[in-house]
Amino acid sequence: MASIPIYTIGYGNRSIEEFIRLLQQYEMKFLVDIRSQPYSRYNPDFSKDALEKRLKQASIRYIFMGDTLGGRPRDDTVYFEDGRVDYEKVAGKDFYQKGISYLHTAWYKQLRIVLMCSEAKPQACHRSKLIGKTLHKQNIKVVHIDETGALKTQEQVDLLLTDGQLSLFDDMLGLSRKKYNVPGDEE
Repeated sequence: MASIPIYTIGYGNRSIEEFIRLLQQYEMKFLVDIRSQPYSRYNPDFSKDALEKRLKQASIRYIFMGDTLGGRPRDDTVYFEDGRVDYEKVAGKDFYQKGISYLHTAWYKQLRIVLMCSEAKPQACHRSKLIGKTLHKQNIKVVHIDETGALKTQEQVDLLLTDGQLSLFDDMLGLSRKKYNVPGDEE
């Protein structure tokens, strides 16, 4: 019997209706919101309260874990001077390990869960660069629902990150793509 993987998805430019259809297509029962800030200025349907309400109508349980698995941690020691997040440092933090432990529990119970962030392309998001890599190293299968609604394994996404080549800049793969204000440095 094959085990159920942990899925990921980003909402990107999808409508809430299309997003819920994808979750139902892949029979998701739990959505774990891994955004550090569970709100969307551009698409209010994906703000925490509105999203939780729509998911409940679709019989999908909403769980917020952006405080442990979010891509913009509150811990200022995981940021470089330029504002990018060092995922290797995040992976060693207790708060992150607590979140990963929850995912282990869900996986052992074979729950159909999907981790959600805003970025539609998994290769551009911490859900593959950080969480997917962590789980893959721990022999937990991760499957990403990509921007087209297709499924991609963590291995396939890793190849997208390097254009199918071994990278001379592998260390860059462990950084956030965006630069953020380091917590505590806000003006």
